Amino acid sequence: MAKAKTIIIYIVVVFVLYTIIMSPQRAAELVQVGFEGISTAAQSVGDFMSELVK
Repeated sequence: MAKAKTIIIYIVVVFVLYTIIMSPQRAAELVQVGFEGISTAAQSVGDFMSELVK
């Protein structure tokens, strides 16, 4: 079972590297979207906590 997990991790890493190398602009866009989502979520949590304190 551990060997299968290791193989799957290697396959995912190779796929990610292949995607970055073959389409760096698209990969950058996906990273930007991810960070914008995290930023929005953090801001929403902050707004929620501020409203709780009021």
